[in-house]
Amino acid sequence: MRFAFAGIDMLAPAFEALLQCGWTPHKLFTRPCDGLVDFNDRVITIARQCAIPVQDTRITPAEIAALADDGVACLVVAGYKWRVTGWEGVVPYAFNIHPSLLPEARGPFPVIRALLEGRREWGVSAHKLAHDFDAGDILGRERFPVADSDTLDSVMIRCQFAAGRLAARLAQDLPAHWHTAEAQGPGSYWQRPSDADRRLRFEAGTRAVLATVRAFGRVETIARLDGHDYHVAAACGWQEAHTLPPGLVVHDHGGHLTVTTRDGFVVLTRWNPLPLHQRGRQGSA
Repeated sequence: MRFAFAGIDMLAPAFEALLQCGWTPHKLFTRPCDGLVDFNDRVITIARQCAIPVQDTRITPAEIAALADDGVACLVVAGYKWRVTGWEGVVPYAFNIHPSLLPEARGPFPVIRALLEGRREWGVSAHKLAHDFDAGDILGRERFPVADSDTLDSVMIRCQFAAGRLAARLAQDLPAHWHTAEAQGPGSYWQRPSDADRRLRFEAGTRAVLATVRAFGRVETIARLDGHDYHVAAACGWQEAHTLPPGLVVHDHGGHLTVTTRDGFVVLTRWNPLPLHQRGRQGSA
């Protein structure tokens, strides 16, 4: 099947799986990325290896019509932030791969909240494109368990693996999956986590602080210390009785800051005084 792919590296294994199943690529639609949290290097490399054009501006209905004129039968969307419209009645198939078990957790980047809530199972879903984000009929799902040791990075990589498996399954007989797709029905929409969600609350205790750091990972949490914000990507810690107030820096060893919590200590092992958007690709303290 001739297809176009719209997305970034977040779910790039879906792109690769379709190629491995013998589908023929025609064009890549991607979007600008910051090179810190979002990336599109991998999908662009794949496109260049396949000698297909790359576009990093929003796909328009006229461009979808042009795809149809060129024989494209399917538009596959994965990690593409713009709404895609104008495909119905123009190309036979258009579906999105989303990193949640729909209909729960529609919306951007739901994995962080899943970790914050301590979900024990997660996965990805494929659905027909619809007017509302992530609301179209379900073509399939891939599930996996989530352990206490999982982090944002590990769950996102497992979502990538699951996306590849799901895309491969759909590629075997997309018309059949399309015909038997199930309506989602009522679900939930999760907003992108806010800066308030990223704040480390040392008064909540060591476990709560480490759980927040685990959930945000490279997106980073925010620690307010001595009147300044520290943007934290990694930390460790322990519970220990003490009489100090929470949020106090009590030790600095090679840039690793030890901070009191209500019931112990947290060591900020990877942090930066600047937020991500003020930095380049190079790293943190």
